[in-house]
Amino acid sequence: MKTIHSIAELRDAIGAERRAGKRIGFVPTMGNLHTGHIQLIQQSNNNADITVASIFVNPLQFGENEDLDAYPRTLEADQEKLALANCDYLFAPTIKEMYPNGQVIQTLIEVPGISDIHCGATRPGHFRGVATVVCKLFGIVQPDVAIFGEKDFQQLLVIRRMAEDLFLPVEIQGSPIARAQSNLALSSRNAYLTPEELAIAPILNQTIRTTIAEITAGRRDYLTLQEEAQTALEQAGFKRDYYCISKRDDLRQADSDDTEIILIAAAYLGKARLIDNMMLDL
Repeated sequence: MKTIHSIAELRDAIGAERRAGKRIGFVPTMGNLHTGHIQLIQQSNNNADITVASIFVNPLQFGENEDLDAYPRTLEADQEKLALANCDYLFAPTIKEMYPNGQVIQTLIEVPGISDIHCGATRPGHFRGVATVVCKLFGIVQPDVAIFGEKDFQQLLVIRRMAEDLFLPVEIQGSPIARAQSNLALSSRNAYLTPEELAIAPILNQTIRTTIAEITAGRRDYLTLQEEAQTALEQAGFKRDYYCISKRDDLRQADSDDTEIILIAAAYLGKARLIDNMMLDL
């Protein structure tokens, strides 16, 4: 695997691969890689001839009082994991490389509507930062296919909508959530959990499964189900963020007659903000 830090060098390398007729797969990350990220690399390897990963902790998607400075940066360990997973190129740019004119006058990409609810409501500007940096990375790498985890399902929908609206010639694929044996969704931010919190954290997924079981059994009083779940999570030690039984296409509140739904949730546990989701076809 070759690690590249400059846009010009990456374009030269990928351009040569493309001229050789190679299909380019792309996996953008913020580093501190875990099994879930490697699953994305493997999916790219299965769908492309060349896999490019990026590691960039994007300041534009962090709000005030969020963990930009504390976010784990583990480049050497990440390089080893990517090499073992048969990644071909790692793009690891600096902030100056990605934002040469600074962030204040940076052109911004906004996906209205879907960016303003759930994570977007509690983290204003977050998805604008995500859409902007992913659009820039797509312009740099020009992949044929890009792989994103379904753990952040809202992010996946934002990127799909952006690519569709801007007519970007890239196929966006989702990858199933990677989980620990406890069913806790794998996340770089799980490193913030203390041993005691790590024992509590799987209750988020357990609560989602309980709600899904209630719906499967016939309950359709979604607002009541959501409040019951939020209360149960608070009793377990979580601080609520959101918990919503949503329409899968736009993540708005589901109605009793919707057939394709997804339960998406976020909650705070100590210093960590945990997210998870489960889909259900009725």
